[in-house]
Amino acid sequence: MTGDKPHLTRAHVLDLLRHMIRIRRFEDRCAELYTREKIRGFLHLYDGEEAIASGVIPVLGPGDRIVATYREHGHALARGVPMEAVMAEMFGKATGASGGRGGSMHIFDAARNFYGGNAIVGGGLPLAVGLALADRMQDAPHVTACFFGEGAVAEGEFNESMNLAALWGLPVLFVCENNGYAMGSALARTEAQTQLTAKAESYGMEAHQVDGMDVVAIEAATRRALARIRETARPVFLEAKTYRFRAHSMFDAQLYRDKAEVEDWRQKGPIVRFQGWLLETGLAHEEDVARIEAEVAAEIDAAVAFAEAAEWEPVENLTRHVMAEDRPPPPPAAQPSGRTVTMTYREAVKQAIRDALIRDDRVFLMGEDVGAYGGCYAVSKGLMAEFGQDRIRDTPLSESGFTGAGIGAAVAGMRPIVEVMTVNFSPLALDQILNTAATLRHMSGGQFACPVVIRMATGAGRQLAAQHSHSLEGWFAHIPGLRVLAPATLEDARGMLWTALQDPDPVLIFENVMLYNREGRIDEAVGPVGIDLAAIRRPGRDVSLITYGGSLFKVLEAAEALAGEGIEAEVIDLRSLRPLDEDTIAESVTRTRRAVVVDEGWRSGSLAAEIMARIAERCFWSLDAPLVRVCAEEVPIPYPKHLEEAAIPQVVGIVAVVRGVMGR
Repeated sequence: MTGDKPHLTRAHVLDLLRHMIRIRRFEDRCAELYTREKIRGFLHLYDGEEAIASGVIPVLGPGDRIVATYREHGHALARGVPMEAVMAEMFGKATGASGGRGGSMHIFDAARNFYGGNAIVGGGLPLAVGLALADRMQDAPHVTACFFGEGAVAEGEFNESMNLAALWGLPVLFVCENNGYAMGSALARTEAQTQLTAKAESYGMEAHQVDGMDVVAIEAATRRALARIRETARPVFLEAKTYRFRAHSMFDAQLYRDKAEVEDWRQKGPIVRFQGWLLETGLAHEEDVARIEAEVAAEIDAAVAFAEAAEWEPVENLTRHVMAEDRPPPPPAAQPSGRTVTMTYREAVKQAIRDALIRDDRVFLMGEDVGAYGGCYAVSKGLMAEFGQDRIRDTPLSESGFTGAGIGAAVAGMRPIVEVMTVNFSPLALDQILNTAATLRHMSGGQFACPVVIRMATGAGRQLAAQHSHSLEGWFAHIPGLRVLAPATLEDARGMLWTALQDPDPVLIFENVMLYNREGRIDEAVGPVGIDLAAIRRPGRDVSLITYGGSLFKVLEAAEALAGEGIEAEVIDLRSLRPLDEDTIAESVTRTRRAVVVDEGWRSGSLAAEIMARIAERCFWSLDAPLVRVCAEEVPIPYPKHLEEAAIPQVVGIVAVVRGVMGR
């Protein structure tokens, strides 16, 4: 089929009917298997909505991308993901589409550009925007189709994604499967504006409503939309009015709607309607329907048998696909030139970004005010003039939207540097970092990597008060699937970024605000540095002082003061907060037999507590004194200078704690 209109040949209409029957019967069997506890967890069925996947997905080209929802079995089958692989995934077997690690809500297939279901309502929208952004930046002729339910339109990520796609002119086909109920709440109970096309139109986007129970209407609307997207390179929004016959999930008692309402909709369901029309017009016959149903039944039986017989993933493989198994080797140490230059930490970061942009055309910087403004901390000042607006990309104030877009662009092969202006804004992007960047490799069974670099300023000391003075890097260091870096020296500020951009996994870089103006001498030949190992910044024999980031220089100053008292402290700069270099820490503490951890985060649930626990696990019998930590006080960071200084670790306090550990 070509062009922007369906050609209703006998072969084509039978193919449409087959798609819908195949999805319906597959899900009927899944419901049965759920009651038999073969399928567990949440099971969200597509029953009643089959016309949408069947009308949209076969029209897409093989290079086009698909981002689905947690109700994505029909989308996967329509895309051509083998039924055996889908069923095995539902069982959680190793031969499943995602290696059994995703289950019902997370079916992936990289070979078919199927970027999976997403259990977070609206969570796939920024990912789709990022995939389309990568295609646009690489002049690829693809379209990304993004499916979501009407409940997602209330999410911030929906509005952020609509705005970004329209603002940047991205080739996205947004398909809203409006089944009338966001879980159990009717649309009129949750939305002031129930005309969903109006929401898209408010962003200047072409939008159309279509009968989601009419597979021909869906296909026709999709063909027109794709033609428009390919012609204009701009997004189009389709609202498909449909209805799910079954509950929101198999846990749902359906107390929020009448059985009569469901039955009324069943009478005008997509299969009943289309099949009846085909028989009435003579485009299909009863024997055609019987043949399709028999073939589908046999395919389902074979898929169930395959899933039943398939092997479980061995427990020994539990930690596979959290991070890439094959990582690039550490960069070779740069040979000193003997010539040094003076620069600030800010300039070192800027030169690292500039160097990356020159070296690799896939690299671009995106974030709030990184372009014309030059960055909140002036890190990117002048880069837009040098590299242009496409590669130094100003974003709206939409942390979840642009962070998710950066993640999507990375998945599609770009190497974005996403700047979240300050760590205090990072909770707004936490959904995308935690639920997409950190989990995509694992949920997809290793099919998709997410090599994104996310930078943000962290820390206190500038009298910015409680909402701009957090040290939250310990939160992110808690999350499997991420690498978390805290460069403190000029060499690390200059060299860590390039190494992070070569990493196949998401890397978060935290730059302490008190370091930006710090000035020093740096070798002209400085280059990429390793990002796996801690560094001993000062050797010592009496106590190990373990810290990172902005606290490093306070700890070094404290160590100098302690040396005047005859206490030789060894200072360890962690550099990497996840993974922690336990070997360097353990070797030092085993030798000094004492340890103090300095962490600008709050004491309760701190990164310091984690480090102390690991020291206790590995070095307990070597210790001559209790483990001690110096952390921020349990208070939102105050505005007055004297209170701010009292709230976070200072040299005097560090020295006093070490004296206590040494029994002085």
